[in-house]
Amino acid sequence: MATPPATRVMADEPDFLQFNNLACETAGGKVIFATDEWFAPAQNLLKREPAKFIASAFTEFGKWMDGWETRRKRIPGHDWCIIQLGIPGVIHGFDVDTSFFTGNHAPSVSIQAACGRPPALRRSEAERTGAAATREEFEAVAALRSEAWEELVPVSDLRPGFSDTCHNYFSVCCLRRVTHLRLNVYPDGGIARLRVYGVGQRDWSSVSNQERVDLIAMANGGVCLGYSDAHFGHPRNIIGLGRAANMGDGWETARRLDRPRILQTNEMGALQVPGSEWAVFRLGHPGVVSLVEIDTNYFKGNFPDWCKIEACQLTREEEEEQHVKWKWRSDGGCLWRALLSQQKLKAHHRHFFSGDTLQPTEVVTHVRLIIAPDGGVSRMRLWGHPRPLLRPPGSKL
Repeated sequence: MATPPATRVMADEPDFLQFNNLACETAGGKVIFATDEWFAPAQNLLKREPAKFIASAFTEFGKWMDGWETRRKRIPGHDWCIIQLGIPGVIHGFDVDTSFFTGNHAPSVSIQAACGRPPALRRSEAERTGAAATREEFEAVAALRSEAWEELVPVSDLRPGFSDTCHNYFSVCCLRRVTHLRLNVYPDGGIARLRVYGVGQRDWSSVSNQERVDLIAMANGGVCLGYSDAHFGHPRNIIGLGRAANMGDGWETARRLDRPRILQTNEMGALQVPGSEWAVFRLGHPGVVSLVEIDTNYFKGNFPDWCKIEACQLTREEEEEQHVKWKWRSDGGCLWRALLSQQKLKAHHRHFFSGDTLQPTEVVTHVRLIIAPDGGVSRMRLWGHPRPLLRPPGSKL
């Protein structure tokens, strides 16, 4: 039997894994066409949770699998599906995850992309297991000419879904906005998850500079660039859509081992601890922040004692230097300035900070959320007004 996927961080994981999963169903991603879904429906590809394996689970069509699995093809051709991204954007890489598909994984795949193609397809929301595309669905999808879409990943072999081989990473260089993908499997078989890592891209020309928007939201192009610890949950989760679904849908660190044996507080009631955790984000658009929300929803016994937020203004060249050379360390020469001073946090609570609690800043492009000593945050919102970035490269804020 297959062993569970490894939870350890692999040394050869690509950098693009810190970006947002633009196709995740929690971000609105959906499958709008699939040639065949006999053993398991294609929508499973977009689940946020890692795939699981239940040895005793069967359906009337065969073994239950937590992924997309087609029947053994006995007719000409190959299987494929079309995915509508939940958040259109620029794609940096894919993880084609074959977890638990050990004798039935798709031998190879390719991935194509398009932008702005109208979704002329409608799928029933009913259970798809045991189904195949109808003649009418094939006729409708033909109008998209998806076979001619730009190829992002050429035909490439996949490894089976054992714990040390299940993640098949593909880095891509696609600078244009993508709205739809065509995932081809050759000739048939199963895939557990398709994760599409990238940065959302919003049309800011239609947004007035007088309109207050969440400048850091995933849907508006915000992205996590670095962090100190993500043991239980990645910080990219905190810029996701809506409120968190549960404690796993947030950023949660391990307990710091340098915590004092006996905890004490200062005159403000904040714990006096030697260390803290941090996460750095690029805003979707440069702007001036006027309202901050820190939500500890579901974090009841593991919320941070306090937080603060710093901000700066960086060009993309300076950002690259911070990421590659300094790994976002505080001694990297980046001129962080206070946006939100140290604030006590509560369990399972939405905290709003505005007015005098925020430090006046000029236009900012990046922020660093600092929590102490450790713990979890479910969402962070930075409401403000988009503004142009006027300073020349190399100049200081």
